[in-house]
Amino acid sequence: GVIRIFQNGQIINPPFLNITDRVNNSGFETGLLGLAFHPNYEQNGYFYVNYIGADGNTRISRFRASGNSADPSSEKFLLGIEQPYQNHNGGGMSFGPDGYLYIGVGDGGSAGDPGKHGQDPKTLLATLVRIDVDNGDPYAIPADNPFGNEVWAFGLRNPWRFSFDRATGDLWIADVGQNRWEEINYLPAGSPGGANFGWSIMEGSQRFGGAQQPTMILPVAEYGREFGCSVTGGYVYRGVLSEWNGVYFYGDYCSGNIWGLTLSNGQWQSQVLFEADVRITSFGQDESGEVYLVNDAGNMYVLAKK
Repeated sequence: GVIRIFQNGQIINPPFLNITDRVNNSGFETGLLGLAFHPNYEQNGYFYVNYIGADGNTRISRFRASGNSADPSSEKFLLGIEQPYQNHNGGGMSFGPDGYLYIGVGDGGSAGDPGKHGQDPKTLLATLVRIDVDNGDPYAIPADNPFGNEVWAFGLRNPWRFSFDRATGDLWIADVGQNRWEEINYLPAGSPGGANFGWSIMEGSQRFGGAQQPTMILPVAEYGREFGCSVTGGYVYRGVLSEWNGVYFYGDYCSGNIWGLTLSNGQWQSQVLFEADVRITSFGQDESGEVYLVNDAGNMYVLAKK
């Protein structure tokens, strides 16, 4: 429940935000899971947090900051999602090129999608949610959302980190597999809503619980258990190292492998670039497009030349 600022090589105290009094951190996949700054943050001070509340359910809230400090009492609750189990809470958030807030939500947990949420866009579980935080109270549903609710895309098991390419607007989603395949999904900028990524009929490009439908979007990259056990999505590199420009970086929590993924001559190519030997929990990106990663020991790394 704590957000800290890391600046000029040091952690600034006191924390930017401390809401440990309301965050449920009792489970392996609970806690404070997502953070997104409003596109006009410099003017309005608004930022958005995705966390698991005391009741075990997802809470999407807006806070307001001034300078290096946010007021915990400024919380405005936007959206709640009931979570039947402790795991598969997703949690990533990002504003898209269209100015709407996107939220990654898992299938509700347990294993094998017992609630059959994956192929049901009437529920917010197993989806990529898309809302308009600049209109309505507390938000509005964009008119072009495909199902008349908050859902933009569905068929996701546990999207652990998604991102938009800052240069192109393309969308990248890493989705954690059941027990065989970890996958990377991709939507080019301007794609209409309604994408179905297949879970729980498909796990990766393989059948899991039914027959593949022609409208399902299969992953652009996947890997099996010999390379890891839980994918962590990253970012397309847009920093100063020209040799990495346009490469999408992603990793694995268990193995520490870090892949680079590109589209070359119409073919997707993915290869292991680094063996970090740490448990990769998340990636980050700074103002200039440099890519960072963090592990579950609280260490932070940056991609850089020796």
